[in-house]
Amino acid sequence: MLTGFANQQPARNLARTTVEGRENTVKAFAAHVNTYPWFWTPAMVDEWLGNLRSLRDLKRSTIRSYSEAVRAFCHFITDPLYEWTATREERFGTHPVQVVHEWNTAVHVQDDEADAKKRAFTKAELHAFFAPCDEVARIRAFGRKGWLPAFRDATLFKTAYAYGTRRNETRMLDAADFGRNPHGGEFGRCQVRFGKAKKGSPPKRRGVLTVFDWTPDRLLPMRSPQAQGRHLAGRIRLPDLFGPSCPDTGDLPGMRRGPGPSWAPSW
Repeated sequence: MLTGFANQQPARNLARTTVEGRENTVKAFAAHVNTYPWFWTPAMVDEWLGNLRSLRDLKRSTIRSYSEAVRAFCHFITDPLYEWTATREERFGTHPVQVVHEWNTAVHVQDDEADAKKRAFTKAELHAFFAPCDEVARIRAFGRKGWLPAFRDATLFKTAYAYGTRRNETRMLDAADFGRNPHGGEFGRCQVRFGKAKKGSPPKRRGVLTVFDWTPDRLLPMRSPQAQGRHLAGRIRLPDLFGPSCPDTGDLPGMRRGPGPSWAPSW
């Protein structure tokens, strides 16, 4: 059942992370109730979600995603097109039912579900955060080897702040994504190509205009040869790592194993 459920979701263009997350959630629920899916009841779901909320203090959005994963699995195994119901009835004298319904499911009625305790940074807090980022010149003056990673990190932080991009959106930005604007010059517009996608859809694109006048001064030095590093992709056989987009996973921050050596500087 679980294998069929995992195979059915990619056919709907769902992301691999979504499929794996739902599969792990169903496994966690099955381990909690310690019985087969054709013996599941709505009361088991109520108890499971209640324990997660009271004992682990999970967020509302997390609880809802867990219930939606179990709902999707039960919808799959009770769908007559897949014949799981008839097969279980023939072999065990019972069949699975939908155990997640409107009375034990949280409804998503608000777009912003962030914790109300979280607030925006004050100007003093922003200054305290970005002040160390501006010490790249001092690090380089001392002859430290870490000035280049520090420079890249500072540019990354300031780019995310200037254009309001998410983590993955910032990670996937390329130099070609910055275009001219009559009022902003060479870096007057940022084309975000890997925005948050909807169900079964590719990443959403959007354009963000440059607002702060200091943004071009922070991005222009990244095109200098000194900021590109000493090693070319072809020489050390890490085209994925040293390509236009930064890696997403790896053994260390900012690293991913490639076809050649398994090391590279953290960007």
